[in-house]
Amino acid sequence: MRHWRPLLLVLSVVLLHPPATARSACAQTLFLNEILAAPARDWDDSGAFSSRDDEWVEVVHRGAAPLDLSAFLITDSDSIPRYRLSGTLAPNAVHLVTGRMSYDWERANGQPAFGLSLGNTGDSVLLWQITASDTVLVDAYAYRAHEAAADRSVGRAIDAPHGWQLFDSLNPYTGTVLPAGNGCAPTPGAINTCGLTPAPSSSWGRLKALYR
Repeated sequence: MRHWRPLLLVLSVVLLHPPATARSACAQTLFLNEILAAPARDWDDSGAFSSRDDEWVEVVHRGAAPLDLSAFLITDSDSIPRYRLSGTLAPNAVHLVTGRMSYDWERANGQPAFGLSLGNTGDSVLLWQITASDTVLVDAYAYRAHEAAADRSVGRAIDAPHGWQLFDSLNPYTGTVLPAGNGCAPTPGAINTCGLTPAPSSSWGRLKALYR
């Protein structure tokens, strides 16, 4: 825990400032992309369901060149480090962090081992960038209770990436609180897509027959 005390202090200070102020401190290309807080199935493909291990958070890289992820970490609203990213992310690619990955990282780094610990009645997910002795908030999303129902994810809208939608095909939402459901399935580890129905192939002769 001692290794993270300076970081926790910096995080506490940064949280006192509006997110827009924090984001302006660095060029932002990494964003939160999708969050599933209340799993009801085996999302991490371990072969067994775990309410801790099968939570997940996904980030997306919107830059033009590969991005080193080692300077970024994820917390929830308590600002305790839950996972520090690693590796390199290609442009327009996504990176998935599961609760199990978070739990293993916490244990390996002397943190209280709870996994992502996403609240099921509402919580916040925060993405931080470590720059020298400072820690900058680069993205955040506060979700509500209906977004954290079983097997619903909330993610950036397919046609409006600065907005968010509820991916609720596994547990349809019929309420009126925004964001509304889009009837699509959660897409862990993949770009958010929905409603793309491939056109059936057909011969030229069949097409002509349709219009005789």
